[in-house]
Amino acid sequence: MKGKVALITGAAAGIGRATAIAFAQKGARVVVSDVNAAGGKETVDLIEEGGGTAMFLRADVADAESVAALVSGTVDAFGGLDFAFNNAGIEGEAASTTECSGENWDRVIAINLTGVWLCMKHEIPVMLERGGGVIVNCASIAGVVGYATMPAYTASKHGVIGLTRTAALEYAKQNIRVNAICPGVIETEMIERFTHGDPERRSELREGVPVGRLGRSEEIASAVLWLCADDSAFVTGHPLVIDGGHVAG
Repeated sequence: MKGKVALITGAAAGIGRATAIAFAQKGARVVVSDVNAAGGKETVDLIEEGGGTAMFLRADVADAESVAALVSGTVDAFGGLDFAFNNAGIEGEAASTTECSGENWDRVIAINLTGVWLCMKHEIPVMLERGGGVIVNCASIAGVVGYATMPAYTASKHGVIGLTRTAALEYAKQNIRVNAICPGVIETEMIERFTHGDPERRSELREGVPVGRLGRSEEIASAVLWLCADDSAFVTGHPLVIDGGHVAG
């Protein structure tokens, strides 16, 4: 991956930050993007402290003009795009299907699903100009099973998998691979928000994972890098579940 260009959205913290750092450690030049400028710049600082090359570009993935500027800014800075990890997402508010508000539904779908589509819409053309590339979209175990009180989130993540498979079929013969990762319960700020720091709720989450612990962002990052590497050259259109066995039962 040395000298190649990787773009990561939602890279101000958690899985996105860990993946940005991992790409940089492999020698890629990394574009860190998020709506959180302070967190994004902190990720860049961490990469540069480790001897890597990175820059921050703020973008709202739900906004078409913002995404177009992000991708064009990546090309202007580094000359092209080889890898994209479309990771930006939110969990939204917990509510049943009938109680989910229209505002919550629209916001979650706009960021989690429309955002992935907009990113691919602008990433794929520049990858074609470069002769190919690899895209990894962030879905969730909520993309392969249902979750009560999370209708918008679950629908958005199911949609990401469908969109991933469709793009994979469309560009398979043009040297662009498109896959999705489906993380389980990972130690991130999202989990902190979900549990509100309650040890009992954290314990309940752990008990639901057969391996007996929550996942680490670095473990997800490793999977993303594998999907981008030549070792996975025959893998496309695949939703890779990384959940410690959570949905195996």
